[in-house]
Amino acid sequence: MTTLPPLEPTPILTALASALNQLPPQVGRAANYVLDNPGAIAVTSMRSLADAAGVKPNTLVRMARAVGFDNYEDFRAPFRQYAAEGTLSFPDRARFLQAISQGASHGSLLADMAGAAMANLEALFASADADELKAAADLIDGARRANVLGVGTAKTLAENFAYVASMAVDNVAAIPVVGLAIDSVARMDDHDVLIAMTFKPYRVEIVAAVKLATRRSVPVVAITDSHGSPLIPLATHAFVVPNDSPLPFSSNVAATALLETLLAFVVAESTIDVAAAIDDFHANRRLAGIYTD
Repeated sequence: MTTLPPLEPTPILTALASALNQLPPQVGRAANYVLDNPGAIAVTSMRSLADAAGVKPNTLVRMARAVGFDNYEDFRAPFRQYAAEGTLSFPDRARFLQAISQGASHGSLLADMAGAAMANLEALFASADADELKAAADLIDGARRANVLGVGTAKTLAENFAYVASMAVDNVAAIPVVGLAIDSVARMDDHDVLIAMTFKPYRVEIVAAVKLATRRSVPVVAITDSHGSPLIPLATHAFVVPNDSPLPFSSNVAATALLETLLAFVVAESTIDVAAAIDDFHANRRLAGIYTD
């Protein structure tokens, strides 16, 4: 008997991620592949998916049973239903991409980049949960301090989120200002919030900071790229952003869009006069001669 909600893939992936540490090695290998490639579940046969994961088809059955399903087809059904009914798409995307690919000598590269960016955004907003975004925004608005943490390419994402948020609210800051991330987290408690992000290959300092935050009862808003990410089981609220790219490094388009959307929810839920705060922010800068027309 299926024990998870029908027609909703996200709780299934969350349950699978939570069970990872208890799964036998081969079942864990299958689960990791599924968590990294959830879009393949709906469109790939069990045998083909097993081959791609490097396991036997029966291993997928064992994986399905590990999260409450009688068989693999019951596990797969919500993903197929979601693909059929829940996926958004840009009108005439194929025609648009074909048109730009026929342009100059680099038209095909432009089309590849545009296609990847659009696909990432489609996947992000098709799976976006307004209630989850509101809950995360409420945590941030109500926190004594919302601390935003990222390293590597995520560092610029964290700093930009904190910088833009600071125009409207005064409780958001990027960390660490000095020292290590865990030094900053060690000063937090349940009155604060940690917004942490890391993408493959996952950074150990981010995982360590999140683990320390959970031990100190600090709510965690995690932004990552797979339901198999080590941040998922630790997070109070978690958001998975697609980051596929034709280039040999990951795209930040969807992560940026998610952060902008989260900030929009923060502003919408704020109890202060955000418009007045932003006006004052820019007025003070003009008065100081920082801007030029």
